[in-house]
Amino acid sequence: MRAAVVGGGIIGTAVARELCRRFPAAQVTVLEKEDRLAAHQTGHNSGVVHAGIYYPPGSLKARLCRQGMDLLRELAGRHGLAYEECGKVVVARDERESARLDALFERAVANGVPGARIVSGAELREIEPHAVGVRAIHSPRTAIVDYRAVTRAIADEVRAAGGAVLLGQEVVAITPRGRTVALRTRAGLEESYDLVVTCAGLQADRVARLAGDPVGPRIVPFLGDYVLLPEDQRPLVRGLIYPVPDPRYPFLGVHLTRHVDGSVSLGPNAFLAPGRESYDGRPAWRDLREVVGFGGFWRFAAGNVPVAVREARTAASRRVFVAAARSYVPDVDPARVVPGPRGIRAQAMDARGGLVDDFVITGRDRVVHVRNAPSPGATSALAIAAYVVDETLARTDLSSAQPLPDEGTDPR
Repeated sequence: MRAAVVGGGIIGTAVARELCRRFPAAQVTVLEKEDRLAAHQTGHNSGVVHAGIYYPPGSLKARLCRQGMDLLRELAGRHGLAYEECGKVVVARDERESARLDALFERAVANGVPGARIVSGAELREIEPHAVGVRAIHSPRTAIVDYRAVTRAIADEVRAAGGAVLLGQEVVAITPRGRTVALRTRAGLEESYDLVVTCAGLQADRVARLAGDPVGPRIVPFLGDYVLLPEDQRPLVRGLIYPVPDPRYPFLGVHLTRHVDGSVSLGPNAFLAPGRESYDGRPAWRDLREVVGFGGFWRFAAGNVPVAVREARTAASRRVFVAAARSYVPDVDPARVVPGPRGIRAQAMDARGGLVDDFVITGRDRVVHVRNAPSPGATSALAIAAYVVDETLARTDLSSAQPLPDEGTDPR
């Protein structure tokens, strides 16, 4: 069997690794349009390894996040990658948020989040001495990692299994031809494969449409800025300090995050990006025209005016942005924070303006698409890969490829 995976982020490389494991005789190729792996969402996220607190019990997110966290920890150990279980606190600042905290804790228990417990305000200060709140959920197994390094390690396992990783290969045509699928890249590569799996992140809808998949869900890009604490203020945050989600808003809000390099970030905010890959803020007119012409976006905007105002204020004023973090850690000095990284989130949206929350896998014949893999997509990547391959085998006729029985995703 010859298989191609379109997209060299953490999910694409993980799918390629899983294909190598299930089909040892297969020729597996990753095609990435950039000159490096993890160039977009994987390389611009917060580095948090989620434990499964937030997700509706029974959802793909809940199940694959828990599986993915364990698999990711094992992989980091095999490759000697930094993996720090610094823990997370989800902080209720007042009694109103405290009531929502109880409902969130019920989810954590239902999802089997290891070690999760409710702590008092006094216990919170033992865990995070500079944080303020009346109660919190403590998740001691929530961790941090460098997802760029993880992606490179996964790609190394693909190569070790005989697979190939090709950079600078933007796929511009996907043409099913009976029992094969022809791919053509902008660089002039033309090959046929028995199976194609697309994991294109910010370009997921466009790449899926190349193969005749439906237009929806559409990707609407949302930009998120971070700021960094000065080095002498990093001790204000021992691990991860998160807000209690507000059901009125579609985005979580500003939180405080420690990273494996020792830095501490505040953020992100969330507002419409000027382009799917416009990290420098310059507009990408094709992307903007698509958003402006998409009725679902305007329905979303009309139903979320308060959050738009909130996020616009954080985008316009660093002091307002930092004030959100200071409501959890008052000792943060807003005059001394410095600009940090910027990320763009591939938000899948339906025609009614609803945000597509769970993972979405579509496709037909011998082409399968990962259309939506939002947070905790990076945490869940290895488990998503196993799920995608299972779905692929269920949707396609690959009986002649003689897959190995599914005994987990450890390639050893």
